[in-house]
Amino acid sequence: MAKADPQRSCLGCREVKPKDDLLRFVLDPERVVFPDIARKLPGRGAYTCYSRSCLASAISKRQFSRSFKGEVTLLPADELISMITRLQEERITSFISMANKAGKAVSGSDKVMDALRKGTVALLVLAGDISQDSRSRFTAIAEKTGVKVIDFSLKERLGATLGKEIRTAVAVISLPFADALDRELTRYWNFF
Repeated sequence: MAKADPQRSCLGCREVKPKDDLLRFVLDPERVVFPDIARKLPGRGAYTCYSRSCLASAISKRQFSRSFKGEVTLLPADELISMITRLQEERITSFISMANKAGKAVSGSDKVMDALRKGTVALLVLAGDISQDSRSRFTAIAEKTGVKVIDFSLKERLGATLGKEIRTAVAVISLPFADALDRELTRYWNFF
């Protein structure tokens, strides 16, 4: 018999969800609330949805103190959100880098266009500062082939993630990498 996924409730909206769908927070030794993006840090966890509004609600209602059974120190909401987005960015860039090292991602305009035309792309990541003309060309082909397109980062940073110079687009050609990356990018954009 399959074991059910553990459920947790969001401190903000109180909705019960599988814990893997929620953002986990832990306390450091000085009782400062810290986001556990990878869900691997030791200690008791408290959870919110991957949402700016749920996190703000949990902070304003002092739910972290209740969950951790005592006074805790919290960064101001804007600083905590900034930390979460920075940690998510690092996680996303590591996913892209791993896909590239495993040969499951292609970059460079011509290679990405070829992969899109062949129908081998599972997810297309575009730099946020790509020209409108280039964006239109990529998205037109992606729409025809049913490929999801998500913006992330800037051309220079996207290139650096791959050990290259400037990159406007990265095509992920492996479904498991694409699914994981899509999930992390969606979580990231929920804080904007």
